[in-house]
Amino acid sequence: MAQLDKLLSHLVPKGGVRLRLQADRKPWLELRAGGTLDLLPNPLPGVMVDVLAADVVPPELKETWQKDGEVKFEYEFGGYAFRMHLSRYKDNAQIDVEHLGPARPRPAAPAPAPAPAAPKAAPEPKAQPEPKAAPAHVEPKATHGHAHPKSEARHGRDTEGPRSHPLAERLFTALLAQQGSDLHCTSHEPPLARIHGDMKELEGFGPMTPAALLEMMEALASRAMWERYQERFDADFAHAFEAGGCRLRVNYFRDRVGPAFVCRVIPNQIPDPDKLGIPEPVKRLANLAKGLVLVTGPTGSGKSTTLAAILDLANQKRKDHILTIEDPIEFVHPRKGCLVNQREVGTHTESFKTGLRAALREDPDIVLVGEMRDLETIAIALETAVTGHLVFGTLHTSSAIGTIDRIVDQFPSDRQQQIRVMLADALKCVVSQTLLKKIGGGRIAALETLFISPAIANLIREGKNFQIPSAMQTGRSYGQRLMNDALVELIQAKKVEPMEAYLKCPDKESFIAACKRAGIPFDLRLGEVDG
Repeated sequence: MAQLDKLLSHLVPKGGVRLRLQADRKPWLELRAGGTLDLLPNPLPGVMVDVLAADVVPPELKETWQKDGEVKFEYEFGGYAFRMHLSRYKDNAQIDVEHLGPARPRPAAPAPAPAPAAPKAAPEPKAQPEPKAAPAHVEPKATHGHAHPKSEARHGRDTEGPRSHPLAERLFTALLAQQGSDLHCTSHEPPLARIHGDMKELEGFGPMTPAALLEMMEALASRAMWERYQERFDADFAHAFEAGGCRLRVNYFRDRVGPAFVCRVIPNQIPDPDKLGIPEPVKRLANLAKGLVLVTGPTGSGKSTTLAAILDLANQKRKDHILTIEDPIEFVHPRKGCLVNQREVGTHTESFKTGLRAALREDPDIVLVGEMRDLETIAIALETAVTGHLVFGTLHTSSAIGTIDRIVDQFPSDRQQQIRVMLADALKCVVSQTLLKKIGGGRIAALETLFISPAIANLIREGKNFQIPSAMQTGRSYGQRLMNDALVELIQAKKVEPMEAYLKCPDKESFIAACKRAGIPFDLRLGEVDG
């Protein structure tokens, strides 16, 4: 199915006589009754208009289109005929489609003359099943159009099962073979993978054209996600790559040069907390009866992996109901000791706040909120924790103490004292983490852990967050650990280079002081350890 067909399908029902597409403008219809109507909420980049044009040019006119930049032809779609005028000015294509009316019926092919009655010619009807398949091959050549049902069935877009595409299969296989964590595909660039934290080109693949990318992206996405991408130029979903034994978190987007997407590898097997290096006090969070637990850090720091490991421990040890609200669903949790319901934003619920509000009526014991993005989601999560549920959530903050400030500052000033009191009662732990390159390859997480002791709860209640680091240093028996201490431990264990830790630490001056106290002669000018 040509991409332009989706816009053509609106021309006749909306009373249009002409469809026009120009670079950096919204596609619009000229109406029979007069005036115009925008078909999409966003303008189309020039490269997208060029891709749409190239998709419908008949094979016999492709050379003319490339050489002269202008072609005219008739096109049939949905039982209607259209006159296409494609032109290019300063590398920006323009599409002008005029509605001609119902398509003319094509005369049926003459029936083959009966063969003479000869004894040897009688068996030949066995080779005649071909006429049934002929219209499917002949019609596109005559109309240069595409049939909707066959295109959708070919890509499997009406099913919930895994979708595939030959080029995508090769890319995913190459990504896993090199132990990459992310795949980046951008128009006019070769595919790149993030391998042990560094971006590297995948060998054996050349620059990717916008048309090839769009074809692959449409094949991988469900119908709803593809329509969302066409409307908003953004889409998020999970893709099951069964051949590689993993899932991929996929993001479609568009930049100044054309379509692009990024895939992150999510193993089918839920990670082992011991292999991740999760401390024992953090593992015990899976046993909490109620409260709020936050895992924070920058994008790509492994928050989802840590949360999945903790949630799996609860699934093994408890007999409860676990409800997750994610965007998209990443790690799939099978039923072990608990009943697990996983809901996806945009597919099973409208938004995080809508799903979280509904969760209060779904009898959960443990609720996981994939991302606490806005004030209302944070408020409902706090209320859920205060009313006797165990709530896990994530925030994009760089430190445990910064997380508390971020939550309080989300609310109006007249409510902030009330929120501090609720946080002091509901918050049980904040885990802040960052991901570092490991010596010898791979990556490892450094975890800062803030457990809410009675003394720290009182500081939160009184708004004295600046005193929390001192309370953490004297409260190691509760499992407290500052980020600098975690980084120093990794350096002493010969797992991380000092410069790598320095680049990732949030407070660089105190990190250098912590290195000196630990006897690590870190020379910032050379970025090396002396001696």
